[in-house]
Amino acid sequence: MAATNSEALPNSRWWVIPAVIALVYFALHMLTATRYGYFRDAFYYLACSEHLDWGYVDQPPLIVLIAWIARHTLGTSLRALLFWPALAGAGRILLISAFARELGAKRFGIALAATLAVVPGVWWALDHQFAMNAFEVLFWTGCAFVVLRLIKTENPKLWLAFGAIAGLGLENKYSVAVFALALLIGLALTPQRKLLFTPWLLAGAGVALLLFSPNLIWNIQHHWPFLELMRNIRSSGRMIVLPAGAFLFQQILITNPLGFPFWFGGLLFLFFSRNAKLYRALAWAFVITIGFFLLADGKNYYSAPAYGTVLAAGAVVVERLLSSERLAARPWVASFLKPATLVWLIAGVLAGLPLVLPILSVQSYLAYQSHLPFEIPHPEHSDEGALLPQHYADEFGWDELVAAVARVYYSLPENERAKAAIFTNNFGEAGAIDFFGPRYGLPKAICGNQSYFLWGPRNYTGEIVIRVGSSLNEVQPYYESVVVAATINHPYSLAFERRPILLCRGLKGNLQALWPTAKDWHD
Repeated sequence: MAATNSEALPNSRWWVIPAVIALVYFALHMLTATRYGYFRDAFYYLACSEHLDWGYVDQPPLIVLIAWIARHTLGTSLRALLFWPALAGAGRILLISAFARELGAKRFGIALAATLAVVPGVWWALDHQFAMNAFEVLFWTGCAFVVLRLIKTENPKLWLAFGAIAGLGLENKYSVAVFALALLIGLALTPQRKLLFTPWLLAGAGVALLLFSPNLIWNIQHHWPFLELMRNIRSSGRMIVLPAGAFLFQQILITNPLGFPFWFGGLLFLFFSRNAKLYRALAWAFVITIGFFLLADGKNYYSAPAYGTVLAAGAVVVERLLSSERLAARPWVASFLKPATLVWLIAGVLAGLPLVLPILSVQSYLAYQSHLPFEIPHPEHSDEGALLPQHYADEFGWDELVAAVARVYYSLPENERAKAAIFTNNFGEAGAIDFFGPRYGLPKAICGNQSYFLWGPRNYTGEIVIRVGSSLNEVQPYYESVVVAATINHPYSLAFERRPILLCRGLKGNLQALWPTAKDWHD
């Protein structure tokens, strides 16, 4: 059994090395925050924060609340916005280290767990975006941590903590339900199923439901827009559906191939080691989660939050191997292998860092990318052919787009500007206009995409419309006159963001009456 007595556990300063690693991680994100630009989703969440509600078409309200807090505290500069996901990333490092400690890791194992928590490249990329994904791993690993404590202590009241974390996680992103359910199934598949037969589990479910109920009620009142959105995405054909082998290979790729032996070893440890038989539910939860997203044709990073548990377990495995009786007779071997393991992992992280953190100029990055022995995965067909991977490409071209819209807007006679609507094709374009527009004196954008649709067409009738992100053929049938008013040629943005800006006159119908047909709920 894993060590549980106080003599086997590290002293009260076990957190020092993880804290140092977390601080370095946080600092690197802050130092590179302004290298490129704003990520598309940040504009949207900031726009949503001007319409506080208990729900939105494509996400629960927590990230919007964080955006509202950001606007009213540190501000909306790039560095101020990225403070929040970088802080969540630092918290992840401490949490995974604490998880390893609960599994029985001593000082080296905890330091290794903290190092492994920065190995997956996908986490670097997500923590560089002001979006809900950076916070997701905290809720997933938090739920698993409570289950681990529940197994060790058999204190059923911990189900209340599980419910609280799961409920708050549902207000961040619905996918936490997959992992929470996987943990429950994992318990049911092991002798620890006895922990499920308690009224405290129902009490914990009640806490989760209570915390989730505002968003649940919102979804009911709005006829489940998120489910409609998911159906639209699946039927659109935009997603690149991976076969099982490719999906699993990309799991290795996004978590860093150097980290694969550690998390896979941790998974085997949880499944087969006699010392970890109490914790087998954690292994089942991981496998069930990966299997779910594989069968559901999810994007490769959807399962990323599940890796915290197996990475922590991997740190325990390596520590035990390096402390085995076989190496006890050769203490110098362990003395060499322990720092060598950490150095090897850190070197692997640094080698791949330009892929996930903008430490290079764009030209230097493109040269680096051209020498990679693999192709960077594309989650959607619309990303194919781009010079940069999607997580970088979506940080370029926004200010240039808004400046071009402003030129078109001010080319209109003054009496026409008050009637001119800026109608965008997606929430990224609309959010960018709402964010950068005030410096140009532009009005708020309108859009049929996601929650922008719910905010309506404002007071516009469609007499004069500046269309952004749509092709000439798409909009021409709906107006008396359509002309190309400006072009955008930013080389690094995605291709569909470089469509010409169109000046449209004479909508065939009234925009207020036609607005229901503008609904465009897709990813």
